[in-house]
Amino acid sequence: MTRIAILIGYLLLVTASIVQTSPVSAEEAVLAFAVVTELPKDKGRVPAQVTIDGAVTHMTLLASDEILSNLAWKTLEVCHALKLEGQKISEGFRVHSVRAIDSAMLPMVLQGFAGDCLLKKALEVAPFVD
Repeated sequence: MTRIAILIGYLLLVTASIVQTSPVSAEEAVLAFAVVTELPKDKGRVPAQVTIDGAVTHMTLLASDEILSNLAWKTLEVCHALKLEGQKISEGFRVHSVRAIDSAMLPMVLQGFAGDCLLKKALEVAPFVD
């Protein structure tokens, strides 16, 4: 019985070491957060401030057909906060899944930008309200 337990443990150890040393696929999805910076003219290419692993960069969000049919994507406006999964590519960030979130749920590095964006948007709209 002890030999069987040792054999099973050894097989698990070998399997774990193989899994850890296998190369990471380039197709692996990355978690990102974004704030839309401009009114999107083309819903397939949306300019945004994006943070991946704490670094904020200006990128273009590239949407596939399945993302274009997503309700969160259809109602996209300036200053919207998004939680994204996808791939960083040379043209921008290819979106695989998207969720609209409250700007308070953004990482701290994007919250200031989202707040400034909302203030700017409010000041642009305020003269039209009586």
